[in-house]
Amino acid sequence: MGGALDVNEFVAGYLVEVEEHLSASMANLLAVEAALRAGESSPRAIRELFRALHTIKGLSAMVGVEPIVDLAHAMETVLRAADRAAGSLSASSIEVLLRGLRSIEERARALAEGKPVLPAAPELLAALTALDLAAAPSPPVPTIGADPEILAKLGPGERVQLAQGVAGGRRALRVDFVPSPARTAEGVNITTVRERVGKLAEIVKVVPLSVPAGDGAPGGIVFALLVLTSAPDEEVARAAAADGVRALTVEPPVPPAVAALAEREPDEPADREPQLRGVVRVEVARLDDALDKLSALVVTRFRLARAAAELRARGVDTRDLSEILREHDRTLRDLRGAIMRARMISVAELLERVPLVVRGLGRATGKQVRLEIDAGKAELDKAVAERVFPAIVHLLRNAVDHAVEPPAERRRLGKPEEGVVRVSCFERSSNQLELSVADDGRGIDRALVARRAGRPAPESDAALLDLITLPGLSTLDQATKTSGRGLGMDIVRRIAVEQLSGELSVSTSPGAGTTFTLRIPLTLTIVDAFSFLCGDQLFVTPVASVEEVMEIDAARILRGPAPGQARGGTMLPALGEARGGTMVPAPGEARGGTMLPAVGEARGGTLLIERRGEVVPLVDLGALFELGASPARRALVVRRHGAPFAFGVTRVIGQQEVVVRPLEDPLVRVPGVSGSTDLGDGRPTLVLDLVTLSGRLSAGRGGRGALVRGAS
Repeated sequence: MGGALDVNEFVAGYLVEVEEHLSASMANLLAVEAALRAGESSPRAIRELFRALHTIKGLSAMVGVEPIVDLAHAMETVLRAADRAAGSLSASSIEVLLRGLRSIEERARALAEGKPVLPAAPELLAALTALDLAAAPSPPVPTIGADPEILAKLGPGERVQLAQGVAGGRRALRVDFVPSPARTAEGVNITTVRERVGKLAEIVKVVPLSVPAGDGAPGGIVFALLVLTSAPDEEVARAAAADGVRALTVEPPVPPAVAALAEREPDEPADREPQLRGVVRVEVARLDDALDKLSALVVTRFRLARAAAELRARGVDTRDLSEILREHDRTLRDLRGAIMRARMISVAELLERVPLVVRGLGRATGKQVRLEIDAGKAELDKAVAERVFPAIVHLLRNAVDHAVEPPAERRRLGKPEEGVVRVSCFERSSNQLELSVADDGRGIDRALVARRAGRPAPESDAALLDLITLPGLSTLDQATKTSGRGLGMDIVRRIAVEQLSGELSVSTSPGAGTTFTLRIPLTLTIVDAFSFLCGDQLFVTPVASVEEVMEIDAARILRGPAPGQARGGTMLPALGEARGGTMVPAPGEARGGTMLPAVGEARGGTLLIERRGEVVPLVDLGALFELGASPARRALVVRRHGAPFAFGVTRVIGQQEVVVRPLEDPLVRVPGVSGSTDLGDGRPTLVLDLVTLSGRLSAGRGGRGALVRGAS
């Protein structure tokens, strides 16, 4: 026999499990609160909350975290009584249970950080013990038409759940699954049946029934699944590998004998079985290591391609090698996709804590706020998710504290007392996510913002965004616990634009509300990028930020307004004049690849290019970076705040996967440069953020000498 068991070996796995169950518990408790406000009970959420806490208690006892065991046990007692009361909880009970969940979360975090785990607060345990559940309204329990052995195992909460489902327009069905050796050999068992039926219906209860063994039931057991569904009976029966289904009748509620029914309900549901989800938990550090190895392979691929090109230039037959390289490219792209999928988390998972944030903000401000979330099936890299979540929290604080009016003001304006904050997102392309936070509040007062900033009132939403993201600017006279220090929107801009190389925009309407929109990449490490030349210097830029690659036609180059003249509320840069379709220095300026005038200093106006009836500002990127006088023959078109901006380049080489390495040293970080990459020649190549650069130029902050020539 070995030595004593070291429970520290299990702490990492324990913390992951507890985090998952706490997240589910928070969501279920908020669902109970929402049902209470609607005057309904929530038996299913109560049971799921009880099961999560029961699991937390068992896991905590296993690793010896007694304070969490004490808290979970006290909360279990409250929830068991609530389940026996047909899923009813009082408002005061919800508040105390929420405090209990936060207390468990604090102690789990302390354990993760290696700090002492404090005992459960005596006043909290006393509050849980003293909860007066008798005051909670118990809804009448309906009568269910089913066999006696089924009724004997149905608790009040499950009966109410069936009745609520029928009242909502679904059908209550019983479908029987009979296990057999033949079905087991085919991989069909009660676990797989539950998974398949769960996709078509809400499973209320699975009741195992003993029957005489025979040809129809070789094992002498039948599992009766009680479900609520809108799917056709045939589909439900097929999913359960059953011959058919039976309808359950639900009669109008009658005054229940809840206590008598509750006595027959077992403490542990008989139908609960281990759920094998086929999930393996992997530390993020291991995924990061796999991504680093993949990054090295991407760089090696560039080196192989260069070596093959050199052999071809010497007249060597490289057809076989080229075929191997093409196969290698396909395999590497598939491997990249597999690793990136492993790093992805659903946006719905990212937003799980948002309801709790909005609830706390509503209570702190005394406002009634309803949160709506539409996350769809979008996913993003965990590293991006961790960076963008603080920005989402700041936008929510901004919406609740600044935008949504107090109930009395909303009544006076003819609005519902309850404000609405909506968080929605969807994938705009294979590598970009659009996330918006909208409210139906008062909108942004442009005049007030301008007075606070000491600047003229902005005429466009883009100019307004530039004002409200100024550090230290706030429209509140006094800072509160939630906002008012003028940091929130500046932080949002820094996260979305500078850290994630994305885009932030706003649209607002007085009295109707405001919408903030973030467009961010799904991943930051390995991205598809265009490589291009400015003079003799090679650059890359993410494909996701480029709307179009177009040829520069001399006939379509126009002269815009004089420097400093606003067009549509945005200052346009002026970098020189067009001669014969080529970008050249303005008169009086040096030629031969030397200095061009800084933004706003050119004589004769701004260069514009016509694109399908649309006039787009045009900037010669090579001239801006002082990289020589090579003519710009192609233009990369990007959009910022919905407005297009074109950058002239010498030549577009192609599209490829690149590994982006961020520039950590603040001495070499420059606006418009998001990182560097290696294209296989051993030399660093700058990765340009053209959207940010267009913003700097439009605001007149670009200028010459902003970037150094070359990557070194």
